[in-house]
Amino acid sequence: MTGTLPTALATGFPDARRARSAEPEAPCEREAPCEPEAPCEPEAPCGREESVGVLDIPGVYRRPVPPPNATLVERVDELTDAWARDEIDLYPPDWAGEFRDFQLGRSVVLCHPGAPTLDHLMAASRLLLAENAVDDMYCEDHGGSPHGLAARLLTAQSALHPTVHPPPYGRQWRAALDAEAPLRAYRSSMAYFRRLASAAQADREVHDLAKLHLGYLAEAAHKIDSSPPPVWSYLVIRQMNSFRPCLSVADAIDGYEIPPQLHAHESVQRMLALAGLATTLANDLYSYGKEHDLPRFHPNLPTCVAEEENVSKEEAFHRSVEIHNDVMYQLEDASATTATLPVAHAARYVASVNAWVDGSHEWHRTNIARYHLPPFLKGTPS
Repeated sequence: MTGTLPTALATGFPDARRARSAEPEAPCEREAPCEPEAPCEPEAPCGREESVGVLDIPGVYRRPVPPPNATLVERVDELTDAWARDEIDLYPPDWAGEFRDFQLGRSVVLCHPGAPTLDHLMAASRLLLAENAVDDMYCEDHGGSPHGLAARLLTAQSALHPTVHPPPYGRQWRAALDAEAPLRAYRSSMAYFRRLASAAQADREVHDLAKLHLGYLAEAAHKIDSSPPPVWSYLVIRQMNSFRPCLSVADAIDGYEIPPQLHAHESVQRMLALAGLATTLANDLYSYGKEHDLPRFHPNLPTCVAEEENVSKEEAFHRSVEIHNDVMYQLEDASATTATLPVAHAARYVASVNAWVDGSHEWHRTNIARYHLPPFLKGTPS
């Protein structure tokens, strides 16, 4: 990743891109120069990725990315699996297949093409796996429940940074962290991240994870009631329960640090909010088929649109594609504005954030082991 903004973001986008049909027949793609692949580690020769299946959602706006380095992907997977099994005992052996299906290494390498070393990629990989462990084991499929979630998430938040206890309560708190796999994952992943991040970057991540937990709680309330929220409310929830913690570390993983005044700038905050929302709505689209098959209610954007606008599931899905695209267009405008700020690393940070957005979309689009399209879409994995 260079320190300059990709040409299309630096120069803005023609207004013609907004004159689109309500339901385009083919995926929208931006013609943009590809970023170079992250350099391989010296001991691992560069490898080319084998062909992968794709899930093509009609009309969704995405920006193409180069394929990830296959050797680097494999190495990240190996090291992350070793950390999960040997250091923190994160999951039992029969979950190994789900770990492989998640394609963690592919996600990290796609999303951080500017990472300077394998250690930087590993910091991102550990954080991502820890966040998913908390989600799965506390909120979702592997023992999670919306009931009692607040207490579990509060304890999880305490694993991210030291809390203060007079004796003997500190010992009891540490024993509680040791006792549960998601808490061990949070504590260990943050410890590794702090080795390469500044105190300000680590504090930024801790606060954005607190926002993520707040979003989990709001979603849990709707699961308990089995009631989809209004679309405006759901969009608020998805700006909290979002990929923002992954975006928060973009500069640290790429080996630099934006100054605090840049991170606090309203243009940067708007860009980050839009980037987090865009990637999360893309997740809603690609995971809709899987969530549609669940026996219990699970809120997502198409479900909320269908309820509010009283339309079919298919119509609601296509409307959700339009909402995602609108957020992406706003992100591009916000990114172009942010790149012009006369602050160190502004354009570089815009490039890192947008690389993460594009890499995440590509990971969703090509993860046919984890996702599948809903039955009303004509597209199938290819």
